[in-house]
Amino acid sequence: MGDTKVEVGTGPVSFADVIAVARGGAGVRLSEEALAAVDRARTVVEELAASPTPAYGVSTGFGALATRHIAPELRTQLQRSLVRSHAAGSGPEVEREVVRALMLLRLSTLATGHTGVRRQTAQLMADLLSHGITPVVREYGSLGCSGDLAPLSHCALALMGEGEVRDAAGTLMPAAEALAAAGLEPVELAEKEGLALINGTDGMLGMLVLAITDLLRLLRTADIAAAMSVEGQLGTDRVFAPELQAIRPHPGQADSAANLTALLADSGVVASHRGPDCNRVQDAYSLRCSPQVHGAARDTVGWAATVAERELASAVDNPVVLPEERRLESNGNFHGAPVAYVLDFLAIVAADVASISERRTDRFLDKARNHGLPPFLADDPGVDSGHMIAQYTQAAIVSEMKRLAVPASVDSIPSSAMQEDHVSMGWSAARKLRRSVDGLTRVVAVEVLTAARALDLRAPLTPSPATAAVVRLLREAGIAGPGPDRHLSPEIETAVSLVHSGAVLDAARSVIGDLL
Repeated sequence: MGDTKVEVGTGPVSFADVIAVARGGAGVRLSEEALAAVDRARTVVEELAASPTPAYGVSTGFGALATRHIAPELRTQLQRSLVRSHAAGSGPEVEREVVRALMLLRLSTLATGHTGVRRQTAQLMADLLSHGITPVVREYGSLGCSGDLAPLSHCALALMGEGEVRDAAGTLMPAAEALAAAGLEPVELAEKEGLALINGTDGMLGMLVLAITDLLRLLRTADIAAAMSVEGQLGTDRVFAPELQAIRPHPGQADSAANLTALLADSGVVASHRGPDCNRVQDAYSLRCSPQVHGAARDTVGWAATVAERELASAVDNPVVLPEERRLESNGNFHGAPVAYVLDFLAIVAADVASISERRTDRFLDKARNHGLPPFLADDPGVDSGHMIAQYTQAAIVSEMKRLAVPASVDSIPSSAMQEDHVSMGWSAARKLRRSVDGLTRVVAVEVLTAARALDLRAPLTPSPATAAVVRLLREAGIAGPGPDRHLSPEIETAVSLVHSGAVLDAARSVIGDLL
């Protein structure tokens, strides 16, 4: 792993911290303030453990079994049994970046001093992240209430030296072997620690932070794709004027329109039909209303980021330690509803941005609507099919994204003998959003690919400097310009890679500076 370390204190970690640990492989260290807070909360738990009065999560069973008092000699077994039984996930392995985000966010809550774990338990979780040891977490198992119980339990199991993990090289092995190879000792969980390790919204929150990060890049890239489409279809840039946005003052719309104006500046294509002879009255909605759709998506992502920031600042556990009052209190803060709702909102806007992107792409391919371009942008229409099936691929993805936009958070299946009778399904919302983000990446990439071909076909008219830089990027990446049909899938995948990596965004930025 890298030498970079993110410090986890008693306050929230940032989006940048999550990305650095989840995707950048950064290690983690606990601040002295956090260790002191952990110690203070642990003292409260140990006082309650020594008391003859039962305390939930310390000297009782859990959930529907909370009425049973657990004798001191059985409490270690109670914590161990809790983690083993709750590590009941099934299905494919969850991505490494998700598990690392989940572990960092659970560690952040442990560091607040509201959970009651011992410092060696918190330190071991930090050590696993720093050594690149990633527990195997399965796709299914979380209902998003009582937190992401099953996913977090798989991580807690690794702290006990049980279950499977992948080391820094990605090799699958027993947790005990990975810990030993790293010079780490497993922990024997004490009172309250099992609950503290598994009772959080960290999985869904980690996926929310990752998705927001990706969508902020994708929505700017969608503006680039839209500008290329407006330009390539001989559309007007007048509808993006700031005075038109000002009379409907949605901030995302204004930013998107400003991007389109900047991207289309100095376009020879746009200038070619700007004069009095132009008979274009109005462009189609998919061109003219791009800022309204992209902008609404931006504003929704902004709201989701606000919710994520609040959740990053939260200490989610049940029961929670209140050190100043020296007590433990049951609560409902583990319910994932706030996070689940915005995860679903983002799947909706991702589907709609993909939908308008696909419509812009389709207009390029229809001779009746593409203003003088060959059918399907084919070299020899009838012999060649051009980008016909690239649009089919977009359509298939958009159709799936519409299904993925059906909210998970409106569902609830009771569990735990009706004790947990309303759940958030936030984990499920997060899992489908990841697929939606991937779909949007692919749809936007096909639009960029198709628009670039169309702009080449507009020669000798010249595109704007910004869109020309994107076309040049594609050509330098090995995607050839117009010509007879060739194997198209590799070109699509190259375009997807350029969108996903931010290279398309960087190409435009190299000309006009940062986009809003």
